Amino acid sequence: MARRTGTRELILERATDLFGRWGVEAVSLDQIASEVGVAKQTLLYWFPSKDDLVENVVAATAAELAVVVEAAIRAAPDDPLDRIEAVVKAVFRPAVRRPSLLGLIRELSRLPADTSDRVTEQLRPLADRAIAWMRGEMDRGRLRRGDPAIVIALAYATVTGIATEPEALRVVGWNTDTAGLRRLRTELTAFLRSALSPSA
Repeated sequence: MARRTGTRELILERATDLFGRWGVEAVSLDQIASEVGVAKQTLLYWFPSKDDLVENVVAATAAELAVVVEAAIRAAPDDPLDRIEAVVKAVFRPAVRRPSLLGLIRELSRLPADTSDRVTEQLRPLADRAIAWMRGEMDRGRLRRGDPAIVIALAYATVTGIATEPEALRVVGWNTDTAGLRRLRTELTAFLRSALSPSA
């Protein structure tokens, strides 16, 4: 059983990298099976269709993101600005480690509506908790008053923007490499600190 579970996870890992690097449409099941080192029939045992594999890749990535964010929140100091910075760093960490994850974000906008809706529903509880927490900190005067849903959406749009509009970002001299991601993370955390500081 452990071997088969390992095979399933390896398929998901390789598919994530390939889909993120080349796009879902450009990657075949044969290519993924070859990368994993298994027969196509083995891949189809775990994932009966390409659509099923894509959905599982996206769901696994969303679940991993939720775990990373929850861990960052638990480990962060009580100061709300420090906590926001910890979450931003935690979200960027997997992307720095695996740049293909940015490409996977780009692919979300190309998925069928029912698949993207399921991913949205999976992430909604995490977003709802973040909004409620931020609203509470604003009510206590520890963050500048604003619309927490829009603040979170703007931070999310920054991350998805680097995945979906790399050419536009190259115009201003930004590159989607490790140094570029770290630079973007630093600028985003500085911007959020400045925008949400209660003394701003």
